[in-house]
Amino acid sequence: MSNLEINGNTPQAVKKIAAQLKRVGWAGFWSQLALAVVSSLIFLFAIPFASTGASNPGTGGSLLFAVGGLVILYGSTYWSFRYVRLSRQLKNPNLRPKKAETIQIVRWGLLASLLGMGSSVLGAESIGGTLLGKSLSTALPGAIFSPDALSKIIQPLDIFIVLANTHTITAHFIGIVCSLWLLDRIQKQG
Repeated sequence: MSNLEINGNTPQAVKKIAAQLKRVGWAGFWSQLALAVVSSLIFLFAIPFASTGASNPGTGGSLLFAVGGLVILYGSTYWSFRYVRLSRQLKNPNLRPKKAETIQIVRWGLLASLLGMGSSVLGAESIGGTLLGKSLSTALPGAIFSPDALSKIIQPLDIFIVLANTHTITAHFIGIVCSLWLLDRIQKQG
């Protein structure tokens, strides 16, 4: 019997938690990773080509918070994989962490997702405000014929930035749901 196999003396509750950590860890990892990669590609494509200046949602605090949320998402994605590693430790009586340690690991994952979602939401608020300003400025007569008209019109690349940030928020939401579900399962196992 290998070290990663569940020992016959392992309590049933530990077996259940190990299985749930593995299943939820992989689901969270792959869904967050896919959304993180898509968001990264969109940001890498959109930001260099987006219009410049203060009326661009890819500048200033908007970008800082949105990219900050994306960076935290990669950490949160790693933490979902950490749940899979934790499930392997639970299967081995020599490496098995205590229940309090397991709960603390899941809480750190929850905190990372909450921080990332908070940063991404702040970025979304800033991006939304910038796009509102752009949409209101195009309503002015003659705005389309001004020399800097392109920076005042909402462009498809602006929407890409919104889409990338929305993917990041969704991925953090998945991380939060996975962590909360795992905390509930661990605490119910007595």
